[in-house]
Amino acid sequence: MRRLPIVALVLATLLLGVPPAARAATADAAPATAAAQVRTPGTTVGVDPVTGRLTVTVDDTVTGAELAALRATAARAGAVLRHQPGRLRILIAGGQAIHGSGGGRCSLGANMRSGSTYYFVTAGHCTATASTWYADSARTTVLGTRTGSSFPTNDYGLVRYTSDVAHPSAVYTYPGMVTISGAGSAYVGQAVCRSGATTGVRCGTVTALNQTVNYAQGSVSGLIRTNICAEPGDSGGPLYVAATGTIIGILSGGSGTCTTGGTTFYQPILEVLAAYGVAIP
Repeated sequence: MRRLPIVALVLATLLLGVPPAARAATADAAPATAAAQVRTPGTTVGVDPVTGRLTVTVDDTVTGAELAALRATAARAGAVLRHQPGRLRILIAGGQAIHGSGGGRCSLGANMRSGSTYYFVTAGHCTATASTWYADSARTTVLGTRTGSSFPTNDYGLVRYTSDVAHPSAVYTYPGMVTISGAGSAYVGQAVCRSGATTGVRCGTVTALNQTVNYAQGSVSGLIRTNICAEPGDSGGPLYVAATGTIIGILSGGSGTCTTGGTTFYQPILEVLAAYGVAIP
């Protein structure tokens, strides 16, 4: 079984390659607006719910001139600049492993339906790599075919079941099952868990909402941030409330590991349901 590799974030400047007119427009923009529009790979941007201040976070790949430019932008905007150890990346590889025809492995997020047609959702950076998905690493048990995919900007994709494989409305908890009763929204301080094919179930809290994450492959906005770790292969797995069986998101990416600790970001599930007109069974 081959997993798609971790796609590490690479260094990029804020304005190199931008036409002079666009460069001037950026310079003339209000400082806070300029800070909110940062798209340097290796950064996240959002309001810290504790301080109420716009915060720009940089990972270990942002150094030198790029870091200096971000520090200056943050200072002009009155924003906070923070360092997050590790490298932000999408986590290629609800909760159980799914295997793409292109060779990648991810995690199933949640089972959905529209009328009598059944689907599952996973991360969009996963569905972008393969049209057919399997239940096993040998790729002999077909699950279904991709019917929708959105990445970057968003990070979700939809696969329609074409097989008779059982697909309960539940999260696999290594071992055991938590029945999913419905979908809901996240709030700061909420106690949540996530399930993934690489590291199983890990729990923590929601630490921020509406975060923008700048991956090397592009920016994704409106994400939920948590203090839960994850590793490659966990992508697409569900973020849920164990006590109520409510799913609130699917894993997009993060930094750190489950040995050292980490930060993870999730696509809100209600946005996925609205985009595809599907419902939790």
